[in-house]
Formats: sequence, C-alpha cells, structure tokens
Amino acid sequence: MIKLMNISIILDRFLVIFNICFFIFQSKIFLGLAIYHVGVYNLGRDVKEMIYMDEKTSTNGVRINKYLSEAGVCSRREADRMVEQGRVCIDGVVAVSGAKVFDGQDVTLDGKNVRKEEEEIYLAFYKPKGIVCTTATEENGEKIKNVVEYINYDKRIYPVGRLDQASEGLLLMTNQGEIMEKILRSRYGHEKEYFVKVDHNITDEFLKKMGEGVPILDTVTKPCKVWREDDKSFHIILTQGLNRQIRRMCEYFGYRVVHLRRDRIMNITLAGLKKGRYRKLTLKEISELKRML
Repeated sequence: MIKLMNISIILDRFLVIFNICFFIFQSKIFLGLAIYHVGVYNLGRDVKEMIYMDEKTSTNGVRINKYLSEAGVCSRREADRMVEQGRVCIDGVVAVSGAKVFDGQDVTLDGKNVRKEEEEIYLAFYKPKGIVCTTATEENGEKIKNVVEYINYDKRIYPVGRLDQASEGLLLMTNQGEIMEKILRSRYGHEKEYFVKVDHNITDEFLKKMGEGVPILDTVTKPCKVWREDDKSFHIILTQGLNRQIRRMCEYFGYRVVHLRRDRIMNITLAGLKKGRYRKLTLKEISELKRML
C-alpha cells in the first residue's frame, strides 16, 4: 500500500515537472514565432521603403554614363570605361558604375566640370592620315596628335566612331552623345562607304567573296556591297564597324591595303571638303540624319 502511494506521488511530481517543461517549451516556440513575424514584418516594411525610394528617385536621376553622353563627352560605353578608371566624380566623390546624377550636382571628368551643352554641334571633317581618333594626348608614354586638338574647335566636340591612323576620309564630330551612340550601334545597319586601293590586281572572285562575308576576329562579317573602280581599287559599303575591318578582310585573301578613304557616313558625304578641313552640317543634313536614326 505504501509502495503504491509512493509511486502515485512520484507520478504526480513527474506530471507537474512535465507540464512545467512543456509550458516552457511552448512559450519559447511562441516567443520565437513572434520574433520571426516581427522580423519579417520589419524586413518587408524596409524592402517596401527601399522600393518606394527607388521609384521616387529613379524618375529624377540620370545614370552617369547617360549624363556624360548627353553632355557630348563620349558614348555611353566610353563613359563606363572612364568611370571604371576613376576619372569621374559626382560632388567630389569618385563615381561608381550605375551611379545617378541629380539636379544641382556637380560632375567632373579629370577634374574639369562637365555640363550639358545647349547648342547642338555637327561637323563633317576630312581626317588626314596620321591623326588619331581619340581624345587622349598620349599613347604608350608618347605624345600623339588627336583629332580634337587638330581641329581645335572652340567648343567641346568628340569624334563619332573611329578611323584608324593610317586611313583618311570622313569623320563626323559632335557634342551630342545620344546621336553618337545611335550612329555607332551596328544593329541599326547604318551605311559607311569606303574607297580602297590594294597592292595587286583584284579579281571578280575576290570582290564576290568580300561581299558575301569574311571570317575575321572570331566572327563572319555581314554581307556588304562591293564594286570595282579599276584594276587595284574598289568601293565597299559596310553596316558594321569591326576593328580594322577592311584591312583584315583584304588580308584574309592575300591583299594589302595601300590606301583607304571613307567617303560617306549615312547621308553625309566627303564631297567638297579639302583634306584637313571641316564644315558644319546643313539643317537639311541634320534633319535627314536624325530621321534615319
């Protein structure tokens, strides 16, 4: 009888202890869940605030590469390179890729203020051989003669694309980065016409294969128009701009380019321009150029 009572007492105490432990365990679970839900709520609220702030500011700020492009400094791609090189600052702080510029902020490039140009400038320039189509003043530690310095225009302008140092011909200059960007994009298929002279007689087969596409630079050039001028000269119209494209295409078939001149970019031609001189585009030319873009 005494043993049964002892067992009963032990069971009662065990149940009390068990209930206390279970209560503590439940309390911890409820407390954990409460903390979890509060954290999720706060996180959700913070995320919503971040989204709201982003939506609020995204309509006002302009990405730094677009800002530099619209200011006529360079194309967006070139602007990205300048930012990566640490040459661009916003309010004295070195800009990072994707940074935005807001009204009232100061932007500098190499320590010089950059502001959007109000006057639209479009020039057609007959680039002579030996002039480099860049804004850099040095290359591999040596001073070079770039196209901006050569023209010495009284306002900031930049070349639309490039024409290698050994080539001559038409080069467009402008302070309108967005226009520059659209002309350069190969997907738009804008025409550029060239006159080419090679080191030995050309054949009909050579002209045919040049027009069909040539494997260079790990790709095949787009089909293009090609026609003969004389035994060693021909004309070619490209709609893309690979590095030294015409020279590489000719080299593929065993020809060496001895003279290369660009005669036309879209609706703008070299006609009437003397080597080393420039002219302003007419209103009609500018209007037609923008329409084609």
